Amino acid sequence: MRGIMNNIEMLILFLITLCASIFFTWYVKRILLQARITDNPIVSEHRFKSGTPTMGGIAFLFTSSLIIALFFSDTPILVVCFMMLIGGIVGLVDDLIGLKIKEVQKLVVNISDEVITLGRLDVQPNEEVRVATPKAKAEVEDFLKEGKVEVIGEVPIKTEPEELEKIICQIVIGLFLGLTGVVTTLGGFTLGWLSIPVCIIAILGCINSVNLIDGMDGLAAGIVGIASLACCIYGELFGQPTILPPFLIIAGICFGFLVFNKYPAKIFMGDTGSFVLGVGYATAVLIGDIPYFGVLALGVPIISVVVSLLHRAHIIKLPVEPLHHTLNHYGMSETKIVFTYWGTTVLLCIIGILAKMYIF
Repeated sequence: MRGIMNNIEMLILFLITLCASIFFTWYVKRILLQARITDNPIVSEHRFKSGTPTMGGIAFLFTSSLIIALFFSDTPILVVCFMMLIGGIVGLVDDLIGLKIKEVQKLVVNISDEVITLGRLDVQPNEEVRVATPKAKAEVEDFLKEGKVEVIGEVPIKTEPEELEKIICQIVIGLFLGLTGVVTTLGGFTLGWLSIPVCIIAILGCINSVNLIDGMDGLAAGIVGIASLACCIYGELFGQPTILPPFLIIAGICFGFLVFNKYPAKIFMGDTGSFVLGVGYATAVLIGDIPYFGVLALGVPIISVVVSLLHRAHIIKLPVEPLHHTLNHYGMSETKIVFTYWGTTVLLCIIGILAKMYIF
């Protein structure tokens, strides 16, 4: 395990990661376009993005591999990049499975003058909806006969692994992190054997938070990049310099990817990328032992997960899931949503730093 990096070494680490992320994203984008591995969004407002290459997270795997080759003697860097590779492989499998079309769903518009209920959704006049649930599929035939709705298109739905299979894979990732033995304390507590369940819970939560928020141009990469940079500032301000290198790597990957992923995106990260970022961020937080600030910095995706869980538990009802798509559905522009989410992340990070300074 190497000693603490000085400021010049950390700057070099960040610049190498940033430049590698930019280059590999550009290179992977070219290959994906040639192979015609592109996205076909199911959200009506985003259908114009069809044809944009996805699985761009493959660039994260190349970047992480390069960092391992250059900084293999630094244990925190090695563990974080190793875990990102594992997470990326699992996400890549999800993306590859998703290349197969599971079904084609109807896209309909309410052509009547009244609000109709289709499945769980209240559809306004002239509003477009996707017929997704079994209940909606059964009801739409009657509405078609009555002349209340009209089919305006079809949306291919990709094949996805069962939820239980996804959770098992994510548990295995957390188990791998726990078995490295690098996570021994957290939040002032010595973990002992509890390090394994703690790692599993952290990996599960972080993967699903980042994966869910990855639905608009630059949204996930921007949030994770801002949160990671804030963790670097936190470590610098409060005398924890050892946590900086892993977060600098994650920030470099995110900001490099944003060169091509900002609106209008020329490439999407896919599950490959969101798994890399989710696993990497959780691992860096656990190794750096900054659970409270780490969770707060990622507060926007976590809140989004909570809202989606409330929707799935039928406590609240969203016209489109997750929350950022609902906001877009009701007329808020994509760029405004992204900047709002980024700004909220910055605000949460500032609150966390100020609270550490003056309260805790």
